[in-house]
Order: sequence, then C-alpha cells, then structure tokens
Amino acid sequence: MQITPKILKGFRDFLPDGEIRRKQLVHILEDQFRLFGFVPIDTPVLEYAEVLLGKGGGETDKQVYRFEDHGNRDVAMRFDLTVPFARYMAMHRNELYLPFKRFHVNKVFRGENTQRGRYREFMQCDFDIVGTETLSSDLDIILMIVSAFSALGVPGVSVHISHRGVFNQFLQVHGAAHQSEEILRVVDKLRKVGEEQTLQTLTELTDRDTAKKTLAFINADGTYQEILDTIEELSGGPGPESTRLREIGEALPELVPDNTVVLDPSITRGLDYYTGVVFETFLTGAESIGSVCSGGRYDDLVSLYSRESMPGVGASIGLDRLLAALDELEVATGDTSAAEVLITMQDPDLTAHYHRIATVFRAAGVRAEVYPDPQKLGKQFAFAERKGIPLAAICGPEERRKGTVNLRVLATRENKEGLDLDHAIEAVRNLA
Repeated sequence: MQITPKILKGFRDFLPDGEIRRKQLVHILEDQFRLFGFVPIDTPVLEYAEVLLGKGGGETDKQVYRFEDHGNRDVAMRFDLTVPFARYMAMHRNELYLPFKRFHVNKVFRGENTQRGRYREFMQCDFDIVGTETLSSDLDIILMIVSAFSALGVPGVSVHISHRGVFNQFLQVHGAAHQSEEILRVVDKLRKVGEEQTLQTLTELTDRDTAKKTLAFINADGTYQEILDTIEELSGGPGPESTRLREIGEALPELVPDNTVVLDPSITRGLDYYTGVVFETFLTGAESIGSVCSGGRYDDLVSLYSRESMPGVGASIGLDRLLAALDELEVATGDTSAAEVLITMQDPDLTAHYHRIATVFRAAGVRAEVYPDPQKLGKQFAFAERKGIPLAAICGPEERRKGTVNLRVLATRENKEGLDLDHAIEAVRNLA
C-alpha cells in the first residue's frame, strides 16, 4: 500500500533556501549571545507533564502536547524553553556557577491556532541570566535584544518594556488582585482585539470604573518619565518596582539610540511566571506580526523545583515570527545559495583534479561543489542556476595542462578565461 505524503497542521518541512536562511539567522544570534558571555545548553523535548504544567498558566496548559508513553508515564512536549530551564537549574545547581548566563536555540511545541508567523512547531532563541536580581542584569537583557537585532540588520526595532509588579500593585489598589491572571491575559491581547473589546471584557471581570482605570493605566502616554509618573500615581505611589523602571529609564540614554526602548504599560506578558520587568519587541512596518522577541523577570520560577532562590531574567526571539516579519518588510537576510561555485564535470578522467580544485576553493573559504556526472555543460549550468549557485568553473584537458580554469557568470553568461586558482578565487569573491 502506498502512503499518501502529508504533514500535520502547524508543522512544516523546510526547503534548502528557507533552512539556509534560518541557519544564517541562528548563527548570527549565537555569535551575539557569546559576545555577551552567554553559554549554550540543551534540554529534552519530552519532560514529565508535572514539570512543565506547574507554571505556564491555564491557557498555555491547554496547548501542551501531553500523552502517556509506553511506560505509562504522563509526559509532555516542551511549550517553551524557560520552564525546562528552571528545572535544569534546580537539577544542575551544584555543577554550575551563579550568576549563570545561558542561551538555548531549539524547537518548542504548542497546539494553538495557526496563523502567519505562528505555528505548532517553532524555533525559539532564548537567553537568560539566573542568580541575580540586579538592575545590571535587567539592562543586560535589554542591551542583548538591541544588539541582536542590530547584528541581524533589522530596521525599525522598538523594545517595549513594563513591570508586572507595578501592574500588580495597581490591581491591588483597585481591589482586583484576585483576578490578576484573567486581567493580565485580557490586557496581553489588547493589540489583537482592540480597545473596545478589551474594555468590554475587563468590565465583565471587574466593574466599569476599574475597567476604565485599567485602560488609563495601560494607555498612559508621553515621554518615558511622564508615562512612569502616570502609572506610578495610578498604582498608589512609588515602590521598588517603579523605582526599577526609573533606574532603567535613567540608564538608557547612555546605552541605546533614542526611542529604541520605550515604556509601554500595556505590556504584561500572559505567562504566570513573570514577576518583574517584561519586554516585547516590535518592528516598524510589521506590527501585525506581533512581538518578535519577548520575555521578562521571573524571580520565583526555579522555586517550583528547588528550595534555593534563583531570580532570573531573560527573553526569547521567535525565529519563525521574525522571518515572517522580515518577509513583510522585504528585508534580505544574506546569501542563501548552497555554494558559490560549481566545478563542472567535462572529463571523467579529471575527476580527482576537479575535487582538488574544489578543495583549494574551500581552503580559501569559498563554498564549492563538484558536479558528479559528465553531462552537457548546458545541463550542468541549469543545475547550478536552479540551486542558486552563481558561478561555474570549467576545466578541460587543456586547462588542466596549463593549471587554469575558466569561470562563467551564470546570470550574465559572461566568461573569465585562463585564470590560475589564486586569481579564480579572487574572482569568485568579487562576483559571487
């Protein structure tokens, strides 16, 4: 019986161009993480369900892929990289040092409704600092976000920050703290559903007066300091949480370009484990995609798995959502060709020589591929063009005798003849 090839909704295959593009972005990001002193880790895709479901939140728990395995164990697939990291820290605390700065780039899984830039299997690029609750660590994450997007060459980056503690204080003052989880999730969806729907839902949860004050809180505008003054007043006055926001605001002018980081009280983050500063990152012109890098401070998360307090702060770049945003903005992300030059096969007796040419190219940092079959040059050129290889190197018995190759620019059909390998390498670098 022949099986019909098919794939689950929300899951995808990646063709070479798309996967090369993803790998390029990951490589750039990992280099940036290492520049800031973050080190890589990995955790299993599959965890005990009780480990993952302790702190994600009711809505997230419903999206978890959960099942009983062959050993009758209740297991689940990770829905993010932060909760497994908390478990990881509790288990490996004695093998690590604090503060611990990690990055983790891998796939996660959520059974949610699919849409552009949002899938059920997707890649996250996380970076976190655990073991310190200082202003320095909060700033380090903000600067890491700014640096990462600068390295990617992404224009119009805007990092929106707020503080869950200030919002929690506001809810306490207005007698709505007992409904904080529901209110946080409503506010978190403001950009998706709009202000009118948000007001209606908040009124159903509390009362119209509290709902209006909540909107006044999350819609506060002006300069960073003016917004902070407004939300501080609405939440009953200064406190440690608003002081942290004030300290961040005072430090930013020396560290990032103007208007790169903005105070936005509507940023609350829907997951329950956030306790402090929270972040969301938007790209000008691709706001409909939503945040492409989100996170915050989670000072109590590790306490689920350990008696030792390990405050943490971090963020996650959603690679698939970022790619969707870059497509909308028509931002190029580098060369996605498999190779820069194809060594054509003219004479099978010269096979070893063709591979030697390719080896010389590669030693010089030029990506080179040898065509394996002695077919007509037109067919070999067509292969190269379909694979996105811009140049072809041609060498027959006469060129072999002279120690030269001929280069063909496939897009223009231009030929450069009689080049020794050093000059051929230089030409590839200039033309590819």
